[in-house]
Amino acid sequence: MLLHVHSGEIGNLKTNLKSPTTEYLARKEARMQVRAERERIHIRIGNFKLLVIVAGLALAWYTVGINRASAYWLAIPVALYAALAVWHEITIRARTRAERAADFYERGIARIEDRWSGSGSPGNQFRDATHIYADDLDIFGGGGLFELLSSAQTPMGEERLAKWLTSTSEVSDIRERQANINDLREKLDFRESTALLGAGLTGSLDAKALTAWAESSPQIASSALRAAAVTLALLQLAAIALWVITGIYALFFVVLFTNSAVYASLRKRAEAAITGIGCNEDGLLIFSKILRQIETEQFASDKLRGFQSELRSTAQPASVWIKKLAHIVNWIDARDSLLMKILDLPLLYIVQIGISADFWRKRFGAEVRLCIEAVAEFEALLSVSAYAYEHPEDPFPIFVSEGEGCPFFTGEDLGHPLIPAARCVRNSVKLGNGTRVLLVSGSNMSGKSTLLRMMGVNFVLAMAGAPVRAKSMELSPMALGTRIRSTDSLQEGRSNFYTEILRIRQVAALAEKGGPFLFLFDELLEGTNSHDRQIGSQALLEALLEKNAIGIVTTHDLALTKIEATRDGKIRNVHLRIRS
Repeated sequence: MLLHVHSGEIGNLKTNLKSPTTEYLARKEARMQVRAERERIHIRIGNFKLLVIVAGLALAWYTVGINRASAYWLAIPVALYAALAVWHEITIRARTRAERAADFYERGIARIEDRWSGSGSPGNQFRDATHIYADDLDIFGGGGLFELLSSAQTPMGEERLAKWLTSTSEVSDIRERQANINDLREKLDFRESTALLGAGLTGSLDAKALTAWAESSPQIASSALRAAAVTLALLQLAAIALWVITGIYALFFVVLFTNSAVYASLRKRAEAAITGIGCNEDGLLIFSKILRQIETEQFASDKLRGFQSELRSTAQPASVWIKKLAHIVNWIDARDSLLMKILDLPLLYIVQIGISADFWRKRFGAEVRLCIEAVAEFEALLSVSAYAYEHPEDPFPIFVSEGEGCPFFTGEDLGHPLIPAARCVRNSVKLGNGTRVLLVSGSNMSGKSTLLRMMGVNFVLAMAGAPVRAKSMELSPMALGTRIRSTDSLQEGRSNFYTEILRIRQVAALAEKGGPFLFLFDELLEGTNSHDRQIGSQALLEALLEKNAIGIVTTHDLALTKIEATRDGKIRNVHLRIRS
């Protein structure tokens, strides 16, 4: 297909970078060499361990079996085996880390070569059938924009990226994101080490639940109660030892009776203190490790350095006290084990972890929201910065305030980021004070729907602060509404036409707010006859033009092209054709 639309002169913000494929391949090869070396060491250590076992058995026979030497000689093979075991574990971990680092760069190469679909998180948890453009533009789901971009390891990072892709932002925020992404895009070592932090961990973290728990009032934070609980637990242990050594058990039952009374009076408050944290130990460890990465990296961006200062502002770095909470959560989860159930009452186990959790909440709870905000922002920025690095030919869009005039959108050689480069057909589009609506006609399979999605996805990338698939792109801030897909629903009793009307009403409601916006309509009012479609489409477009809107409407009904004559050049006909 080929669409010729006049486009103005636009500055190209393309960044001169080394070939990301070359860099990724070199780094992948280096990691694979480390992996191979660690594998060789792993095999050698395994052989040494086997030899030590054989030698140890022979020495055991020599010293114990035939009593020819002191049994103390057995300490030598035992110590040697222990040292080899530690070395072996370190080697296996290094080998595993090298493998995962090589996989990290292989995934980057796959994204560059358009082999990424199905290999990442589709973000289906963020899908909303009523969203005004997300489903139409394949933001979520297999092969969608979220899967292409996201490298987040925490739910808050994924949620922040999803928010950027499904909402408009202030131009000041977008420009700040662009600066932050530029700061991060070439930090390959930082992105690699951050991506490997969750390796081997199964994290679970509900940011909203954690924040609500951390900011709620402590239930049982008392220094006196803590001292009493620890003292009673130690007394109980001493009483057990006394019983075992001397056979005197009276003290054991006296302390147990006291602990029972304390347990009965404090258990509900202790249970309340440890309920609702919303995460497991692994999730908090990943959280802590990412915070540590943020705290120790060097940044040029004021925003990123500001996050660092806030994370370091407490007596201990945020990563340290989040790690402490991870240990507390481990104790909380351990209470369900058989051993802890047995020791719960005599050692006041639940009471003690409840007090520990409450003291943590009292001291650090107010800072948790800041930590979550920092990690959410960083993970979203790292996702987009990886995309920016891997597509050095894609420029950042230029945002220009339209003032009192009409919103505008100018894209030169726009391409669809979700279509492999070998199959992507590029087009140029200009909408603004001259032409405000394009009526795009063409035969089936000529690419009309793809044109809308191409423009819409690049708009979404621009609003997220990401580079766009174009030679250049300039636009004013505005909202976006689309109607590209419509499906019937037997369960809800909706036809395709009724579903389309509901979406058009949703876009019209956005227009009624009075702000500038962009609309993208595919086969407008396709469920009606040609005459009614022309009347309805003309009325709708005129209403939208009155509400400070620009947009594109595709159709295969040439009768709609007559609308061009009614609006003094503001509505313009263009045609897509298939060219072999």
